[in-house]
Amino acid sequence: MADTHALESYSQNGRLLGNFEDGEDDSDYLRDDVPPRESQRRLNERLDESWRRVRRACQRPWQLGELVEATFAWGLASSTRVPRPFYITPILPSIQNLPITWLERYAPKRVHRIAMLILLYALWLLTIMFVVRQSRLSPPILGYDPPLYLSCTARYWKGGQCGLDGYLCQPFAEASFAFRCPADCLDTQLLNPYAVGDQEIVYQSLVVGGPTEGRISGNELSNNEELVANAVYRADSFICASAIHSGFLRDVEGGCGVLTLTGEQSSYTSSEHFGIQSIGFDSYFPRSFGFKVGSKTACKDLRWPGLAASIFFTITLSLFTTSPAVFFWSISTGLFFHVALVSDPPTLNGDTLPDMFTLLSMAIAQFLPAAFAAWVIYRYAVTRSLRGLTAQVEKTVLWLGPAWVGALNNYTFDKLPIQRLTIHDIRAQPGAVSTLIAIVLIISCIAIGQAYGFLVEGRFAKYALLYSILVLGILVATVIPGLELRIHHYFLALLLLPGTSFQNRPSLVYQGLLIGLFVNGVARWGFASILQTPGELLAEGQQGSILPDVAVLVAGVDNITFSLGTLPVHGSRMAVTYYGMSALVNDVERFRGPSGDLGTGNVTWTWNRHRNVHDQEASDSPLKEYFRFGYVTGDHTGDYTRAGKWNSDGSWEQMEAGPSL
Repeated sequence: MADTHALESYSQNGRLLGNFEDGEDDSDYLRDDVPPRESQRRLNERLDESWRRVRRACQRPWQLGELVEATFAWGLASSTRVPRPFYITPILPSIQNLPITWLERYAPKRVHRIAMLILLYALWLLTIMFVVRQSRLSPPILGYDPPLYLSCTARYWKGGQCGLDGYLCQPFAEASFAFRCPADCLDTQLLNPYAVGDQEIVYQSLVVGGPTEGRISGNELSNNEELVANAVYRADSFICASAIHSGFLRDVEGGCGVLTLTGEQSSYTSSEHFGIQSIGFDSYFPRSFGFKVGSKTACKDLRWPGLAASIFFTITLSLFTTSPAVFFWSISTGLFFHVALVSDPPTLNGDTLPDMFTLLSMAIAQFLPAAFAAWVIYRYAVTRSLRGLTAQVEKTVLWLGPAWVGALNNYTFDKLPIQRLTIHDIRAQPGAVSTLIAIVLIISCIAIGQAYGFLVEGRFAKYALLYSILVLGILVATVIPGLELRIHHYFLALLLLPGTSFQNRPSLVYQGLLIGLFVNGVARWGFASILQTPGELLAEGQQGSILPDVAVLVAGVDNITFSLGTLPVHGSRMAVTYYGMSALVNDVERFRGPSGDLGTGNVTWTWNRHRNVHDQEASDSPLKEYFRFGYVTGDHTGDYTRAGKWNSDGSWEQMEAGPSL
């Protein structure tokens, strides 16, 4: 694993001497075009004068042409100075070289080192496959089908997919199924606003309900089907987060069990348990669920033991190799498959996770294009940073450590209050603007330091031109009609990696971090497009479509009649003509289509109070109900209004202005 690629010495004029890889020369590192008759003093004078021109031009920013000309002259003068390539001199070299010394003593021959490298690869591969197998194969639960492997965002009820009266999401009660949850679902959040009655939930976990007092009096559960903690959840809650909230599963290891449908419930309590604050709802919902006592089995998600093993193997490889090629390709490939198979695997449809073989197939499909991008990264950025580097411990701490931080993005940077780099999300998420400003300032400071590094090495003009072209391309992308720019973190890494292509300690940190971000982005999400339609960006979010103007004609204790306005209606912003109306009662669609004379302005709809809720006594007062309305046409549904409230005494509280989901 050790390599002889090391820097032998520097000459007195600062040129880099040493061994280079086959097929490469040192032309990128040496400057032979400095005018032989011009002294270093004259070069410095030209550089100082050009810099003074830039400062004078900055005092007159309205003279843009002068500023551009002065900056170009300064860059040209900077490029003609004698370069001084960076080189890391190890701190305590005798200690940092111990791994290489041991390797040369106990494995002096190349064949021995190759065999040891193959053995390390084999042990690493076997460990990863064991972790994946144990985390994907679920032991059977007697009396149930094999457990369904759910994602952290899986829900039993999705309003837009359940149809009128929830018909497509039956049965509502007296049914159970076995499931499995991955680890680390505690912090799963809604990224788009979601309506629960008259509440708008966003940037928190979707868990509606929790432990209740006493037994469920409606759909009685037999003694062997009691619910854990008597916890009942609305069916549109995140299943895995609900299992954590009830105490049925531990977040650190996930697990398997049985979910039991309990049918309609009259209310859902709010409580905080095991790090999750659940949401309360003071009315009925047609389907609920809980977790069967005693159904938990001994299946665990082993991602954390797998992480410990992968970190051990990468540290070992980093300490015992000086070859840039062996180091980079081993680490980047290992990180890729660790992310894709263990720490942040992709989902099949947003609700379920793939089995072991499907997951491996998906990972390989993403790896092939990622390998090509990695070759470009290695050839034009990483080689300059790692060639001749003999500071084994510093390389491990400064490059490998940040690489792991970036590769584990779902545990590191995803915790920042800026989930998606879109204008809509930045405006909506609390703390996103200040976080983005801090990130921009940090990147700007780093960019200034890196620009100085290129100036010292005599490569400033070349990289200034490169980044000018990249910035111009991004600006052009922002003005393409019908598409919006979305900066994925893999793309951000590709943009910034060329700026780390020299060997000093800050560049090792930046480069390792960006490599990790690139690996995480591609292994988890693939090469997602940086140009997306507004609909793709919003996904299940608010569209900004036209909202109905609904009025109450008659409201009593037992029924209520609405005037839905005129149909059809044309929404100019979305360029859609709506021919129908949808009405949600307690977040369940109860009406779709026109009623009355189409287009005459008297489209009406009457709703009768829902009574006989299973866990409510006949003598109890009727429950309040929440109404939301939205336009529909074909299979397209616009935004819904905020919720209006029909109280138990028959009074009506008009909805506030603005959309909900």
